[in-house]
Amino acid sequence: MPTDAPSPDDPAADHVLVLEPGRAERHYWRDLWAYRELFAILAWRDLTVRYKQTVIGIAWAVMRPFLTMVIFTILFGRLAKMPSDGAAPYPVMVFAGMLPWFLFSTILSEASNSLVVNANLIGKVYFPRLLVPASTVAVALADAAVTFVLLIGMMAWFQFWPDWRILVLPVFVALAVLAALGPALIMTAMNVKYRDFRYIIPFILQFGLYVSPVGFSSAAVPDQWRLLYSLNPAVGVIDGFRWCLLGGEAEIYAPGFALSLAMVAALLWIGVAYFRRTERTFADLL
Repeated sequence: MPTDAPSPDDPAADHVLVLEPGRAERHYWRDLWAYRELFAILAWRDLTVRYKQTVIGIAWAVMRPFLTMVIFTILFGRLAKMPSDGAAPYPVMVFAGMLPWFLFSTILSEASNSLVVNANLIGKVYFPRLLVPASTVAVALADAAVTFVLLIGMMAWFQFWPDWRILVLPVFVALAVLAALGPALIMTAMNVKYRDFRYIIPFILQFGLYVSPVGFSSAAVPDQWRLLYSLNPAVGVIDGFRWCLLGGEAEIYAPGFALSLAMVAALLWIGVAYFRRTERTFADLL
């Protein structure tokens, strides 16, 4: 027996789930906004799981970048005698590069397994699946905030302070998130179909740590290779962070930065397109 449906003018009509062929495709991006509360719930849950009832908790977010900074300072600064950016102390220069890298790598590692972890939720109810990997950004930003506080403490120790450029830092934080989301969406979708792909991701991140200018300045790359080196989207992001945080003589290589921006945009478009194309099969595969 048919039931009365609310009229379009009825406020309750916004909360009615309408099932019809192709509706999810046509209204996908509108649904992303409609399910913003679910995004907040997933992000808050990830944060509480990360830091609640843990032995090391925030200490891990401190020790990991600190120990990496010590190793890179000894390896590249002391042994390889590589120059810093301008007048910045070498440990500060390294830490300024690790801040965006750990933000980038945390998003990739957390997002890649997010759909598998939430398999029960995905198989029971409709919502834009893009919300699940996107919600892991909250965990990465929380870790980055802890790392940033540690960086400020290190700057105070060396009596080295940023200038007005630090006001532009939120722009480069957003750029780092966008740079990570493209590859993260590709890895997330592939991990659903090929479960052993999760073993490849740590290797990719470890390799990327050493080929990206984290432990050294990108200015140390020979001029004839610097533009090609900028095909790595992390290069432009790291250079942008150092430009904001180190001030002084720290500069952005404009052609390479433009190329990095293009790579970020291309990877984000490819990531979203691939994720959307494979999204309809997630419930069956999980």
